[in-house]
Amino acid sequence: MLDITKMWCSIDTPSVKLRYGAAGGKESAGARRPIVVWSSTKRCNLKCVHCYANSTGELDADELTTAEAKVMIDDVATMGVSALLFSGGEPLTRPDFFELASYAAAKGIRVTISTNGTLINPEMAKKIKSLGVTYVGISFDGIGPINDKFRGVDGAFEGALKGLRNLKEVGQKTGLRFTLTKHNTENLDEIFDFIEKEEIPRSCFYHLVYSGRGGEISGDDLSHAESRKAMDTIIRRAELLAKKPKPTEILTVDNPCDAVYLYLKLLKKDPERAKAVLEILKWNGGGANGSGVTLSNIDWKGNIHPDQFWQDLTIANIRQTPFSKVWGEGKHPVLAGLRDRLPLLKGRCGACAWKDVCGGGFRVRALRATGDMWEADPACYLTDEEIGLRIKD
Repeated sequence: MLDITKMWCSIDTPSVKLRYGAAGGKESAGARRPIVVWSSTKRCNLKCVHCYANSTGELDADELTTAEAKVMIDDVATMGVSALLFSGGEPLTRPDFFELASYAAAKGIRVTISTNGTLINPEMAKKIKSLGVTYVGISFDGIGPINDKFRGVDGAFEGALKGLRNLKEVGQKTGLRFTLTKHNTENLDEIFDFIEKEEIPRSCFYHLVYSGRGGEISGDDLSHAESRKAMDTIIRRAELLAKKPKPTEILTVDNPCDAVYLYLKLLKKDPERAKAVLEILKWNGGGANGSGVTLSNIDWKGNIHPDQFWQDLTIANIRQTPFSKVWGEGKHPVLAGLRDRLPLLKGRCGACAWKDVCGGGFRVRALRATGDMWEADPACYLTDEEIGLRIKD
């Protein structure tokens, strides 16, 4: 995750401590406690075309029970996780959602929610606010019909907008989650107009990952030229928003080469500040300190994965072994590889001069595209010249 508002605009945001807090200190970025994305249910009321979990409208009979979920929460609380993100499917379809979120918050866990927003009526918004939830991310992938096509249900945009406004009405911090594809990046300025109009304090722009139903639309991923154009728009609009009385936190997610691209742009604009930014980005380490290190996933059945996009690789199951033990020991060969991945990288990623900043891209996307998790991330849009790659005759 790249904090554009901090790195480009020099404005501290609520994510700064979590993302870059120990920069320059003795602690390594990889030593941070993990964020646990809990895909708490496979059930969802929408049919999103890029859903990594292949969510359906049906309840999986093997989902963790309330009691089992509380055992998991007790366990992750003891290891001091950075956050527990209730995701899905649609987490608000779990009948025990409020009981479990309240239980986690009472344990001192930073609770966040990833939701499509359509179920959040005024009463539910009040209940969410009363829990002490840190943040609620609501998915929008366009305005009106564009969003509804992604979500697979007519009226999804209006439903999500009502949910967003209901949360804002009660003072709950919320934000926008947007996945970049060929079908919506031409409307990025319109999305930023929407962000400004609705006074949305935080917006995350996700690069497409080819997992679940997202793998079926991999052809809709941005070309390298389109990725660069999208980043230029995001940076330009983030800079404009930073000048407002209430700066908006803008982030990009799931493509660590964004950090290198931003640095190279900043180097031309302000070389002195770029030097300081580079040191922070090196400390952060990009993808090298992401999946399998400070990012983890537990699914609705209790299976542990390196991240939420890696549903076909189960490290262990919390019904047999506590998450804290599995994650702490890191004995599984994939976890071990992810925690020392730079020497294993191949292709352009292996030859890249910016491995200490990017961290080798997003490994699960490389796996989906090539069958080899150590091959080059196909979504890297940096040129051979920019990564210092010498082309032989």
